[in-house]
Amino acid sequence: MFITDIRKDFYEVVANQRVALLVASDIDALCACKILQVLFHCDQVQYTLVPVTGWQDLSTAFLEHKEQFRYFVLINCGANVDLLEMLQPDDDSVFFICDTHRPVDVVNVYNDSQIKLLIKQDDDLGVPSYDDIFRDEDEGEGSDSGNESEEGSEPSGKRRRFDEVLVVFFPDLTLIFSFFLRREILFDYEQYEYHGTSVNVDFLCRWAVIGLTDQWVHDKITHMKYVTDIATMQRHVSRHNHRNEDEENSLSIDCMRISFEYDLRLTLYQHWSLYESICNSCYTSCNFKLWTLNGQKKLQEFLADMGLPLKQVRQKFHSMDMSIKENLRDVIEESSNKYGMKDIRIQTFGVHFGFKNRFLASDMVHATTALLESTEKDESASDNFIKALDSLSRSNLDRLHSGIDLAKKKLMAIQQTVASCICTNLIVSQGPFLYCYLMEGTPDVKLFSKPMALTLLCKYLLKAFVQSTRNKRCKLLPLVMAAPKDVEKGSVIVVGIPPESETSDKKNFFGRAFEKAAESTSSRTLHDNFDTSIITLKTEDRSKFLDALITLLS
Repeated sequence: MFITDIRKDFYEVVANQRVALLVASDIDALCACKILQVLFHCDQVQYTLVPVTGWQDLSTAFLEHKEQFRYFVLINCGANVDLLEMLQPDDDSVFFICDTHRPVDVVNVYNDSQIKLLIKQDDDLGVPSYDDIFRDEDEGEGSDSGNESEEGSEPSGKRRRFDEVLVVFFPDLTLIFSFFLRREILFDYEQYEYHGTSVNVDFLCRWAVIGLTDQWVHDKITHMKYVTDIATMQRHVSRHNHRNEDEENSLSIDCMRISFEYDLRLTLYQHWSLYESICNSCYTSCNFKLWTLNGQKKLQEFLADMGLPLKQVRQKFHSMDMSIKENLRDVIEESSNKYGMKDIRIQTFGVHFGFKNRFLASDMVHATTALLESTEKDESASDNFIKALDSLSRSNLDRLHSGIDLAKKKLMAIQQTVASCICTNLIVSQGPFLYCYLMEGTPDVKLFSKPMALTLLCKYLLKAFVQSTRNKRCKLLPLVMAAPKDVEKGSVIVVGIPPESETSDKKNFFGRAFEKAAESTSSRTLHDNFDTSIITLKTEDRSKFLDALITLLS
């Protein structure tokens, strides 16, 4: 069931209890975790933090902690599956779910006792009504109990999902028709995967800002939703800053300040050289087509048009002449308009720690993501989780800077891989979708064994391909991409993303399609990611799985 009063129905309930905090491995979830940690520390709430990377981790974590805890808080996991069916908890276990994954499973929506959804209902959830999905078992015998089902009743006992009841038990043709009608309603509701409002939007702090920006950086929400959510947050920020602007210590060297601003869509440019940032930012790289000689020539013309000395452009941003930095945004925007890049500026937030340290919210997203999926050392996913979480603390700026260094390497690897894939024609049309496979031995291929890194590469690659192809039909196709996951185990990671379009609603049908293709071919797949459009597949099953996917989507 949905919770409307978070303070009363969630926080006051767990405030005097021991809580298990199960947190997914993504930046939005980490930010929500930091917020809860601060609240729990202030009110001395006892909790245990458990990072979970997928459904298997979640099940294992629950089994290990179900005897010690009654209350479980799940962040960015658990909403889009029948959680009680999966975990089989005792009747007194209660799950508070704060998750952006959509659609929300209907059993979770209509369970009143054990499932508590901390999800904004002003999102376009489109949940089918209770009577459209559930039925009394007595109805299967053709009897009329005369009892009308009540909205919000719990789907347990003699209430079951309609698609779980066999048609053979329906002697009445009207009931058989109703059965298929309700299955169709459920299919329409569940067929697309997408993301709702960031779990942090209701809070005003730098972590909330970073959580929202994560959704934009990783292309989880539409541009319109990002603009709407950031406008909501900006009003809170402005009110907060206005309240503190007259305080004597508001500009002390130790203060932290959040500012709303229009800044450049140049990734990490304030912690890099301007030249490297332009070359490795998806927006500018795709617009210039930097994988071509003509694109490189256009870049040089662009730099000349701005009138910036090459020496200044190629050195670290903080070393550039102050006279150049003062007007840099306006100069870049003016020249960008001439080259068709009218959206070079984006609404965002800056986070200031005293006078010296300034980060854009996107800088922190890239840095934290790089730490979370680091492949540089032989460390566990839990170790990387803790490092990423630490980088969000203002007292741990060294770790944040190390994350920025990792992010630069990752962005350069993505850019080089995109250029290689396009120049060697690795992207092929399979009919209903585009397909690209990174073979073992590809430079930096280990980096793309991680789900967020591969997804970001996939989105960059599709944008670049749409810019470079002359085939109008291909511009409307989604992309499936695969890369080696574990060479010793013979597995690949596969991700599917929707078509690149300014009007795209970001809804992804590959989750259901992957399930059907694997089922029809008995392919050995692991659907362990909280994003259903990311799976692991046995390498030798790749061909038959791909053939089944083509047939299914044709």
